[in-house]
Amino acid sequence: MPGVVGIITQGSADKARSELAAMVEAVCHEAWYVCGTWVSESQGVYLGWVARSGSLAAQSPLVDGSDHLVVVVAGEPRVGGFRAASDGDTARRELIGLLGGCDETAECFRKLEGGFHGVAVFGSPARAVLFTDRYGIERLYYHEAEEGFYFGAEAKAILAARPETRSLDPRSLGELASCGCILEDRSLFRDIRTVPAASAWSFAHGKLVRRDTYFRPAEWEAQERLEPHAYYNQWREIFPSKLPLYFAGQERVAVALTGGWDTRAIMAWQTAAPDSLPCYTFGGALRESQDVVVARRVAQVCRQPHAVLRVNGEFLSAFHRYANQTVFRTEGCTGVEHAADLYVSAKARQIAPAKIVGTWGSEILCQAVTFRPGRPTAGLYDAGLQPYLREAEETYWELRRLHPMTFAAFEQTRLHHFGVMALEQSFLTVRAPFLDSDLVRTAYCAPSLNQADIRMRLVRDGNPLLAEIPSDRGRLRRATGAEMTPGAIGQELLFKAEYAFDMGMPHWLARMNAALAPLRLERLFLGRHKFLHFRSWYRRELAGYLQEVLLDPSASSRSYLERGGVNRIVREHLSGHKNHTGTLHTLLRLELVHRLFG
Repeated sequence: MPGVVGIITQGSADKARSELAAMVEAVCHEAWYVCGTWVSESQGVYLGWVARSGSLAAQSPLVDGSDHLVVVVAGEPRVGGFRAASDGDTARRELIGLLGGCDETAECFRKLEGGFHGVAVFGSPARAVLFTDRYGIERLYYHEAEEGFYFGAEAKAILAARPETRSLDPRSLGELASCGCILEDRSLFRDIRTVPAASAWSFAHGKLVRRDTYFRPAEWEAQERLEPHAYYNQWREIFPSKLPLYFAGQERVAVALTGGWDTRAIMAWQTAAPDSLPCYTFGGALRESQDVVVARRVAQVCRQPHAVLRVNGEFLSAFHRYANQTVFRTEGCTGVEHAADLYVSAKARQIAPAKIVGTWGSEILCQAVTFRPGRPTAGLYDAGLQPYLREAEETYWELRRLHPMTFAAFEQTRLHHFGVMALEQSFLTVRAPFLDSDLVRTAYCAPSLNQADIRMRLVRDGNPLLAEIPSDRGRLRRATGAEMTPGAIGQELLFKAEYAFDMGMPHWLARMNAALAPLRLERLFLGRHKFLHFRSWYRRELAGYLQEVLLDPSASSRSYLERGGVNRIVREHLSGHKNHTGTLHTLLRLELVHRLFG
């Protein structure tokens, strides 16, 4: 993911410059990225950046008129009500003005919105401050060595400068196998960690001198609950006022439109002129999904253009490349099952370099939990990994003891969602209105969980015509409340049937389906709601890839795997007698982690 890299050290300037160059090169994945460096040898600060062309970060370094303050930043920090990078000069002035005019540096960052990380270097008194956003969504890794403090938007930047850190953390591997993500502030590598959310760490004379935190979710947890009418009125006031911040900017914006209510609420209140706001939906090759059908109708009502970005044979034929890049760019934080996100993000950039997403609507308004520890497949992992699997589960449930909104909005955001977000941001500036701080703060005041979800009401108040279009699951918003359309039961049955014939197929149904293989029953259901079909792909289009990677002797003999376990899983899935899709996702991710970083 594009971002900042750097070294803060009292050591040799020549060595630091050489290491900095290696760090920048390690994360410059695309020829069209904008890369640069800034150095203050007197302070021992060596900074580099990699940014998407056209973004605010590509204008680094941001310098005040007297060279008293230099800022290198990633992401899109917003100051108060300032529209996100709507004007490059204004964006620079706003950020420089905020940081340069604040005596207590850590307090300044409370006034920043959005996802970001960066470093501010002050001339008098000489100091540097490394900072992250309050969600930790623009991740920053670090490594503390005797020679200095190393940090980067990707851990591989640190690996390039400090190759001795290339040691996989078994606890992290256990968390990937159990939870699908690395928990707390760990990384894939034993001696590299992540800077916590809402950090403002101060350096002087080449050394870390203070670790401040400028925000804690407990501040919002302490708020009183609102009555239902007052709660909705706050959303009704804040939501429309904040949306323009996300549509503004130097970069052209598009909406990643789905058939659900998250992006529908956004479209209901967007004020773009007709034919000025491109929309797109991800689709598959088998048939038009309900997401595509509904999103197209929404775009038509809003008088905006709509395109379908299809995941098809072109993607499958180059799957090995996209799978490798997915694991490599995110350093294992997401797996091969998200390789299509990389594929469609490259296509989406051709439409617009920035995209609006409805992601986190359910998490913020319903406190939806999107990941849990999985049950290990019997006979797959050996006794050496079992303690780490148990520890991962214990760590997860300890996190779940947090306030439900804090877990949903903060922990899931930086742990579970990070990998896909980082992958997409290889190509796109991703803007998520539902993570707006004022909206999240208001969500903490929900009267109760079953009264918190006001998305359909927002749609009706913003654009009544959009409320008349059923969702992809057949749900509709009437003036009297939510209801199901006559076809909703059928849509729900098709949704469940598709899941049962794809990712969620139980073993007993797999055996029955294998016996009736010539009928290809799954073709009756696949593609109606989902566009990724890995259960069948692993048996057919990707069978060669699956065997090439997992049946390789080095893969099947990893120290934490039971002898013969991987071979059995692959053969059972290929035969169609069992469904091991989720397990195969995990095994492919772990194997690629070893090949790319081990």
